Amino acid sequence: MSLPQPVPPSWKDLGKSSNDLLGKDFPFQGFALEAKTKTPSGVTFKVGGSRAASANQILGDIEAKWAERKHGLTVTNTWTTANLLRSQVELENTIAQGLKVDLATSLLPEKGAKTALLSAAYKQSGFHSRAFLDLFKGPTFTADTVIGRDGFLLGGEASYNVTEGNITKYAAAVGFNAPDYAITFHGLSNLKTFSASYYHRVSNDVEAGAKAIYDSKSTHGGVALEVGAKAYLDNAAFVKAKINNSGVIALGYTQSLRPGVKAAFGLALDTQKMNDVSPTGPCHQVGFHSACTPSDADFLLQVGLSLTFDS
Repeated sequence: MSLPQPVPPSWKDLGKSSNDLLGKDFPFQGFALEAKTKTPSGVTFKVGGSRAASANQILGDIEAKWAERKHGLTVTNTWTTANLLRSQVELENTIAQGLKVDLATSLLPEKGAKTALLSAAYKQSGFHSRAFLDLFKGPTFTADTVIGRDGFLLGGEASYNVTEGNITKYAAAVGFNAPDYAITFHGLSNLKTFSASYYHRVSNDVEAGAKAIYDSKSTHGGVALEVGAKAYLDNAAFVKAKINNSGVIALGYTQSLRPGVKAAFGLALDTQKMNDVSPTGPCHQVGFHSACTPSDADFLLQVGLSLTFDS
């Protein structure tokens, strides 16, 4: 008799362990500030602002979210500084166990631009599938599915333009997940871009990972490679490091100052420009991020800042 199979990850989460290891806890995204509060009635308000390191414009938004857990209903409304109105309604485990239905809409009154995306996700033992219908673009129907058994994963994604009657994109992936390691291979962009990722929990205190990407349409050719590692110094602090084949080294340090308060620092160096007398454009970055979440979880404050400079 076979053992019950766990629910496999969704299509977008294939290779997530490696992506998180190489992508998170390196605060180089520019300036960001976020504050979140929760009322006794269960309504959550969030105010945020950010400016990318390569942009001069500060973008902000205010969000209100209401959740009725008993019936699996969540309603979110957002208003941005670009005067974009976004609304999202989610219904989970109400129509059927394991089924989540989502309607996300947006409206830009100045230009009359609007979007509406209807989606559904269904997950059961050994099966995870999602479907999306973009009502105003095409309409375009996109579906992806991941099946898993005994750690082996097989997934696929395809988009179909209903008006034109043709498949606009497709992709496939295979992988294997074990308790201490994971391997994933992707064929994306109509099987013109290929990626391979690897994650390994070496011990309770050390993690390592790597990712390689080959784009057959790239003019310069070659494979983009990135490797990284994470080491826990103690229960309250860890360090991360990564390097890519372009010679950019990134270092990150995260420290829990006390329960609910965390600070992260980052440094990125372009080693190929270290000795340049007059480098073309900024080549190094430093960053900082802090998050404050009191024990009652009714308030959250996050601050992030990064600077880019020449050698």
